[in-house]
Amino acid sequence: MSEDRALRDERMVARRTLLMKLGIAFNVLVAAALSAPFVAYILSPLLRNTRYLQWVSLGRVDTFHEGQTRLATFNNPFKRPWDGVTVQTACWVRRMEGSAFQVFAINCAHLGCPVRWFPQSGLFMCPCHGGVYYADGTVAAGPPPRGLFQYPMKLQNGELMIFAGQLPTLSTKP
Repeated sequence: MSEDRALRDERMVARRTLLMKLGIAFNVLVAAALSAPFVAYILSPLLRNTRYLQWVSLGRVDTFHEGQTRLATFNNPFKRPWDGVTVQTACWVRRMEGSAFQVFAINCAHLGCPVRWFPQSGLFMCPCHGGVYYADGTVAAGPPPRGLFQYPMKLQNGELMIFAGQLPTLSTKP
């Protein structure tokens, strides 16, 4: 009888130990799941992928006429399958003379509203707060603190290329 009791006590201890270990494992799993977003936030600068920044073609150089500013679109290289039509990003292309170009972001430097080009007056105008820019992108009037942001550009094999993937800012460097 005492042998049965000893065997039962041994199984009880084993069962108790097993349940204790399962409880600890479950708590460790929950703690890992709760801390994962915090760890990802801390490590995100090290894991950031900058391959989405790349040179993108806006089209053949001869499609942009001298002395003209026109709207152009390109596929943003930083895209996801669910982006759909929003992958199309607009920009303003101004061709001065020869191979001299300026490519402006469509967004106002004040609060990011899309600016429009008015060829009659030779001005970019923001409909949100009345920001006005000259043809060269500098501020003419209104609340914008600086001129329109410009994409870095280059001519390659007869095509106008811009460095795209994010909205150009003062810190954007190709």
